[in-house]
Amino acid sequence: MPGAVCCDTSFLFSLYGRDAHTPRAAAGVRRLAQPLTLTVFNEYELLNAVRFAVFRQVLPASAGAALVAAFETDAADGKLVVESCNLAQVLAGAKRLSARHTVTGGHRSFDILHVAAAVQLQAGVFLTFDANQRALAQAAGLAVQA
Repeated sequence: MPGAVCCDTSFLFSLYGRDAHTPRAAAGVRRLAQPLTLTVFNEYELLNAVRFAVFRQVLPASAGAALVAAFETDAADGKLVVESCNLAQVLAGAKRLSARHTVTGGHRSFDILHVAAAVQLQAGVFLTFDANQRALAQAAGLAVQA
């Protein structure tokens, strides 16, 4: 999906949760002229992060349920689009990114997968608040905002 606006999961957690980045995430999404493009990696990691936050009692169960409901409503309303990716191609791209950048940049596996998927989708923009992921996305040739 050339020109897609992709993001990492920390951006999504800020968008649907309540943290220091929430106002910027919400403002950034409001400015988009298109839906936010997600992959199954985003969807899986966000929902698991919510469940894990509830497990750790960082997030009350009711807040976790509200976050998931808001996410699902936006997906149903077309504000979020979950795009399919070729898993083998994403993993091949992730392996290349890891080989080139992890020893010097210290990148986590899911961060690399999000960037590799955005590259495969030919994203026009990648949204993140994570400085380390920003560096990786820029090194992969993505325009980064947030």
